[in-house]
Amino acid sequence: MTREQQDKPNSNDLAAERTELAEDRNIMAMERTFAGWIRTAFAAIGIGLAFRAVFGAFDPPWLARAIATLFILAGAALAWSAQRRMCATLARLHSHKLEGPSAPNFRLLAYAVVVGALVLVAGLWILNDGDLGAI
Repeated sequence: MTREQQDKPNSNDLAAERTELAEDRNIMAMERTFAGWIRTAFAAIGIGLAFRAVFGAFDPPWLARAIATLFILAGAALAWSAQRRMCATLARLHSHKLEGPSAPNFRLLAYAVVVGALVLVAGLWILNDGDLGAI
C-alpha cells in the first residue's frame, strides 16, 4: 500500500463522520425548534393577558377571563408538548462533536412556564380588580 493510499480516509469512516455530524445538526435544530415552541407559548400567554386587559369590561364579566384562560392554558400546553418532543428526540440522538444539551434543563423551563401559566390563571379568577375576590 502506498503512502497516498494510507493517508486517504476510508469511505466508511467518512460516512460515519457525516452521520455523526448530521446527528449534531439535528440536535441543534431541535434546540431551535424548542425555542420556537417556547416563544409561541409565551405569545399565547401574552395574548391571553392582553385580551383580559383590553376587553376586561365584557358582559358577561366572566367571558373575558374565560377567553384569556383558554389562551394561557394553550401556552402551557405548548410548553409541555415542546419539552416532551425535545426529550424524546434527545433520547434517540447522541451528540458527537458538540456538548450535548441537558434534558432536565428543557424540562425545568417547560415546567416553569406551565406553573407560571397556572398561577396566572388562578390570579385571573381569584383576583378581582386588584382586590381579593370572594373565596
